[in-house]
Amino acid sequence: MIISQTPYRVSFAGGGTDLPAFYKQEYGAVLSMAIDKHMYVTVSPRFEPTTRVAYSKTEVADGVSNIQHTIVREVLRMTGLGRHLEITTIGDVPAGTGMGSSSSLTVGLLSALYAYKGQIVSAKNLAEQACKIEIDILGKPIGKQDQYAAAFGGLNYIRFNCDDTVDVEPVPARPETMDELKRRIILLYTNQQRDADKILQQQSDGTKDRMSVLRQMRDLAGEMRGALGGEGNLDEFARILHEGWELKRSLGFGIAVQMVDEWYQQARKLGAQGGKLLGAGGGGFLLLMAPPERHELIRDALGRPRELTFGMDRRGGRVIYISDHQRLLHNQ
Repeated sequence: MIISQTPYRVSFAGGGTDLPAFYKQEYGAVLSMAIDKHMYVTVSPRFEPTTRVAYSKTEVADGVSNIQHTIVREVLRMTGLGRHLEITTIGDVPAGTGMGSSSSLTVGLLSALYAYKGQIVSAKNLAEQACKIEIDILGKPIGKQDQYAAAFGGLNYIRFNCDDTVDVEPVPARPETMDELKRRIILLYTNQQRDADKILQQQSDGTKDRMSVLRQMRDLAGEMRGALGGEGNLDEFARILHEGWELKRSLGFGIAVQMVDEWYQQARKLGAQGGKLLGAGGGGFLLLMAPPERHELIRDALGRPRELTFGMDRRGGRVIYISDHQRLLHNQ
């Protein structure tokens, strides 16, 4: 058996500029942090000449083409594997909550299957192949930030260039700054899951008319990187986070939700300095940044919604377990 562990991510600024509709015109950029909540993928040999895939449901297919889970099907095709395999996926956080879970799955499954073949693949190659599967092959209207955040781990300024190349630049923030950032953030579940693809398709279609706003959102990613570097200025970081909230809401596309708007405004009245709805918008997790002494007031005012604590995952997607008898490649 092979087990891979791949992080989800929290994006602080620049989301939407990683879509081709934007970065094909001018470079895009995000500030993104991989977190210690993970997607686990197990791959093990199967005696029967079929492929069993277990996720929210269970499939047993007699050929790769018959697998309904599109990501699993295409990753198997890319890695050249198929029958005599058992694949299971387990996530720490539900899908559709704005943490890049589908890309974490793609990266994690690639990592596990390559390990099953006895191959070592770099983080850059895993991210590139995940982008190819999700965007080029499956035609998902998503950007590239999730795949790179999942594969590389850590806190990064990620730049998307017009020639389709991607630069991942780690942010040199002091441990004291990151500890204080963690103390100031609360992550609240809105209890609303959404289909990000619909929002992102609208955003991609409307990018041409909103280049000015998206350009400002991209530039905020660079400003945030500056606020975290050096001595660290978290009040400035929070101010930029709020500016990004206002810009993102102005895009439309169903990003804003009345209930979340009301939560955010209430939190602001009680001392929150900034925040954002994770992912494409429309639901999922609401990240708020406030002085720690204001957190209980905010929780009480919002009805004490479910909360997720998190830290940084510095290592990115990786294989964490290989058993002694993981391979039956002669059956492939």
